[in-house]
Amino acid sequence: MLLCVDAGNTQIALGLYHDTPAGDPAPAVRPPLVRDWRMRTDPRMTADELDLAFSGLLGGYAAQVTGVAALSTVPSLLRELRLLIERRDGPHVVVGPGVRTGVPLLVDNPREVGADRVMNTLAAHRLYGTACVVVDFGTSTNIDVVSVKGEFLGGAFAPGIEISLDALATRAAALRSVELVRPRSVIGKNTVECLQSGVLYGFAGQVDGLVRRILAELGPKAGPVTVLGTGGLAPLMVGVSETIAEYVPDLTLLGLRLTYLRNARSTSVTSGSSNPPAEVSGRPAR
Repeated sequence: MLLCVDAGNTQIALGLYHDTPAGDPAPAVRPPLVRDWRMRTDPRMTADELDLAFSGLLGGYAAQVTGVAALSTVPSLLRELRLLIERRDGPHVVVGPGVRTGVPLLVDNPREVGADRVMNTLAAHRLYGTACVVVDFGTSTNIDVVSVKGEFLGGAFAPGIEISLDALATRAAALRSVELVRPRSVIGKNTVECLQSGVLYGFAGQVDGLVRRILAELGPKAGPVTVLGTGGLAPLMVGVSETIAEYVPDLTLLGLRLTYLRNARSTSVTSGSSNPPAEVSGRPAR
């Protein structure tokens, strides 16, 4: 089985997929997850602590892992994650500079683009084959734009839902953190519902406004554009957004799987290779 690991700023997501037969000319773009887990991110964790945590979550599946694909947007955690994975026998990919993804990054500084955004771009384009707008509800809310050719065009960042709510509760003496669920109505009848309404519908309005501006900027020449949501809070936000049409919970993990299939069949690949990264080249790797 292939273990995919997405280590973000707040949570680490792990997903297991069945192996794709070697030489399969058309591997499934979206195979079902065998199992998936989430754990809290601690940037101080060592490779040994990660090993213990992952083994505990995987349980009996640990012995069935034949390959690993991973990324981290936390530099200290990326270093320890790489150490852990390189101890293993078998193919592995740690996404970073030098790893070929086939995603051209049409931005000012390609090396600034997070590996998670590249994986989302790759998976979204392979899933839908259209231009895409990917809304990732994580620590920050990332909106990424993908051309019909699968190029990463850039995007927008906004403060994440949970950190915004925590900041409000910290700075306002009469307010507090609340459960993130949809209130009875937009017009809140008590403090909790007022907060829930402002957070949920306020962020939905922010996302919808940004997406509509992006679609207008892309214009008719972009063709059909698929707007999809992913990330930990996406299930809640998809239901109140007027522009998000699709929900793909394992989008980043699917991108990791596709990158693994591209790179790790015959060798193991980690970031820091001396080869020029495909993301920087401005054209897909072949």
